[in-house]
Amino acid sequence: MDGLFDLSERRIIVTGGGGVLCSTLASALAEAGAHIALLDLDPSAAQRVAHTITDKGGRAITAACDVTDIDSLRSAGQQVLDELGPPDGLINGAGGNRPDATASDRLSFFDLPADALRFVLELNVLGTLLPTQVFGRHMAERKHGTILNISSMNAFRPLTGIPAYSAAKAAVSNFTQWLAVHMCRNYSPRIRVNALAPGFFLTQQNRYLLTDEATGGLTPRGETILQHTPMGRFGEPGDLVGTVRWLLSDASAFVTGVVVPVDGGFSAYSGV
Repeated sequence: MDGLFDLSERRIIVTGGGGVLCSTLASALAEAGAHIALLDLDPSAAQRVAHTITDKGGRAITAACDVTDIDSLRSAGQQVLDELGPPDGLINGAGGNRPDATASDRLSFFDLPADALRFVLELNVLGTLLPTQVFGRHMAERKHGTILNISSMNAFRPLTGIPAYSAAKAAVSNFTQWLAVHMCRNYSPRIRVNALAPGFFLTQQNRYLLTDEATGGLTPRGETILQHTPMGRFGEPGDLVGTVRWLLSDASAFVTGVVVPVDGGFSAYSGV
């Protein structure tokens, strides 16, 4: 059984590697024996994660990268090839929302600025598609590899107030299914593509929606989410680790084209 989940010596790229969720995933995969390439727009954030990994005896490299810029990705990709070798796995973890792309009492949907909406759509959609073009090419050439995208509960049920983010994550889920078929039929059935759909985790991108900055308590939105989450809590980064290891390892060798909720039961609960 341990062999099914073995990730020893596998080279895994993590975009958004300096973030809250992806830094936890990267560290856990390194502890499982994987060699990690951390790509992030903020090099210092990626380097902090890399130091944590190497201090524990793991192997990690970093590369500064804008996932919405193909030239930046190609430059980072060449660095990864030179320092780590061709990838066995890719986690498209870069993504997020912006307050000025969020409809609220202070900012009507009709007044959401186009540049904010465009930023959210490009970060989440192009920020998943473009890294896959760069790193998926090596998987196609070598006839094996695993790609893991990060979707969201918004792809199952659009949430109020965040139209661009909801649309973008729905696109990520659709792209995951499309790419799974494309890779299998055109390159190799040993290239698998899946996605996670995390429930509600407190991150820098959504904290302003779920907690009150002045009191530290939950906003009405945060309270509603917990009321509709049967497990009654927000997710913690470590809650994603088991599912990620399963999807990146041979334990899921016949799984491709799926979007797996990790949500404490949110997507199963009708509210009644």
